[in-house]
Amino acid sequence: MTTQTTYFATAARGFEEMLKTELEQICGASCKVAQGGVHFTTTQKGVYQALLHSRLASRILLPLVTTKIFSDLDLYASVMGYNWAELFDPRDTFFIDFNGTNREIRNTQFGAMRVKDGIVDYFERKGFERPAVDKIAPDVRIHVYLNRDDMVISLDLSGEALHMRGYRSDTGKAPLRETLAAAIVLRSGWQQDTPLVDPMCGSGTLLIEAAQMQANIAPQIQRKHWGFHAWKGHDMALWDEVWNEAKSAEKALTSGQFFGFDLDHRVLQKAKQNAINAGVGEAIRWQQGDIVALKNPCLEQIGTVICNPPYGERLGTTPALIALYSVFGQRLKQQFTAWNASIFSGEPELLNCLRLRSARQFKAKNGPLDCVQKNYSITQRLESVEQNELEFKPEQQVATDFANRLAKNIKKIEKWAKQQGLDAYRLYDADLPEYNLAVDRYSDHIVVQEYAAPKNIDEQKARQRLLDAVSATLYVTGVETNKLVLKVRQKQKGTNQYEKLANKGDYFYVNEYGAKLWVNLTDYLDTGLFLDHRLTRKMVGEMAKGKTFLNLFAYTGSATVHAALQGAKATTTVDMSNTYLNWAEQNLELNEIPLRNHRLFQADCLQWLAECRERFEVIFVDPPTFSNSKRMNESWDVQRDHIKLMSQLKRILTQDGTIIFSNNKRGFKMDMEGLAELGLKAENISKKTLPLDFERNPHIHNCWVVTHI
Repeated sequence: MTTQTTYFATAARGFEEMLKTELEQICGASCKVAQGGVHFTTTQKGVYQALLHSRLASRILLPLVTTKIFSDLDLYASVMGYNWAELFDPRDTFFIDFNGTNREIRNTQFGAMRVKDGIVDYFERKGFERPAVDKIAPDVRIHVYLNRDDMVISLDLSGEALHMRGYRSDTGKAPLRETLAAAIVLRSGWQQDTPLVDPMCGSGTLLIEAAQMQANIAPQIQRKHWGFHAWKGHDMALWDEVWNEAKSAEKALTSGQFFGFDLDHRVLQKAKQNAINAGVGEAIRWQQGDIVALKNPCLEQIGTVICNPPYGERLGTTPALIALYSVFGQRLKQQFTAWNASIFSGEPELLNCLRLRSARQFKAKNGPLDCVQKNYSITQRLESVEQNELEFKPEQQVATDFANRLAKNIKKIEKWAKQQGLDAYRLYDADLPEYNLAVDRYSDHIVVQEYAAPKNIDEQKARQRLLDAVSATLYVTGVETNKLVLKVRQKQKGTNQYEKLANKGDYFYVNEYGAKLWVNLTDYLDTGLFLDHRLTRKMVGEMAKGKTFLNLFAYTGSATVHAALQGAKATTTVDMSNTYLNWAEQNLELNEIPLRNHRLFQADCLQWLAECRERFEVIFVDPPTFSNSKRMNESWDVQRDHIKLMSQLKRILTQDGTIIFSNNKRGFKMDMEGLAELGLKAENISKKTLPLDFERNPHIHNCWVVTHI
């Protein structure tokens, strides 16, 4: 009778039952599930088969010593009591992998050191040479597991962890472990010999694991180094027999069953090479493409869509993912009717954005992240929409009113913007009460800004409308998902309006009446360019020709750029923020404007104004509605303090000079009597400075021309 031995296969939490079933199928083992793995009893040939064929096991261990440990002396004695000379030769290198602690052994490094001491001392006391430790590529790996007072010392037959198949020469960001990818495929419900599509395949791990299953390729067939090579119990002839049986059982694959898509062509190149390394290079078709334009590559058969889309640890820090998942759900319903889909994500809330009802779901870990895998049966079919089509079909029932209004606005505004030489403009501004948001275009990017919903509006309902609007915006504009930015606008308190939201540093420039202006859509709540002030900037620039110009509360200096390009004699730009002043300087340099006649000052604008002894012919001032910044000596309220500001501005204004005064306070009232007492008069030019794309919102700002009486 062939000798049976009990081994232990480790697995990620949640995969123990799957591993039990797999081991029973591979070698007919008798199995018992435990936390973090499976005890299985089989022959030596059976364990070789498990090592070679298991797609789910992390490691396979041969237990050597099972005992109670109450102190480090017990640990040392237990190690010394084992006959290590029967296990491996002292000329072989070894390494200790120690897991767990108890009341006495509180540190895994200390535990590993005591085990190492025991092994080394054993060989020396038996008269052998002292074996060496190798942390990088040891011949023998000893695994120790300590749980309270129970300790198990095992020989790790795997060597390197079994998720390291050897085919991945390179990966994209956050790659799935191969063992996890195999589990996702097995849980997906995909049936072999049917199509499998991964629309965001990254480095291709899901498809490669599935293709190897289809081809019956043992996952470890290419592994060169094992943990049993130096084991004195190793049967080389038996291993060769198992390996040759596995090799001869491989099946040829035909192209046209596996399809991988990704937006990043560089990652696709890595995926192609990984597939070649894994022996399934000819079986998988790869194609670069955005999820917005995803089409079913295999219409003649019913198959499965499998995917591990990107996800963030917190939904609030990754708003663009809402757009990604929303449009992904739409494309699934449009292109994959009657198919199954299985999506793995670390954000269950993101999966809700698919707007699909799951048939099954599974929990899993991806490193430290708690993840979920949901399986769907796609039964709803929607009318196909081409990427650049501007009319939404009513049958789609996804923000149809919003989509049609947006499409109508685009036809009107984009033609006008092109004639004006504008790259940045508003396409939609809360036109419909149900969709309380703004949509702005910045060249080939779209910014969707949601205005905070009133407290009496159901939060879930408002959120769903936002998701629908984002999906519609992607379709109608044809913008790539990674070029859509989603923001939530609300009343800013204190210094919130100046705080950074991210640190991506993604700057690009847009054109505005011949000026080039840097924008940043992701790092700040604002973008660096107030679109509603566009005509004001143009007017200010024309007024400043041949004159001295002051830009107070200058933000990123866009008005200064217009003035300089129109031939201002000299400009002075003042703002409290060093970030914005640096931005202004970059705007000047972008337009090849030499800085010698264009000064920039970082200062509290009101304090700088009080100390200023120069005079200016044109002054543009666009103060905040309210500010109580710690860097200001006093709080500021534009309604309360604008006459005080005008008094200071009059002092530095030439007799024939002009002040352009603008602010965004709703209901602002110019104190005409106060102005008259100062010897000033004002003309309200708000309507003249309201661009076509903001004509629906006449109160977005107010603008005044102030001169001496």
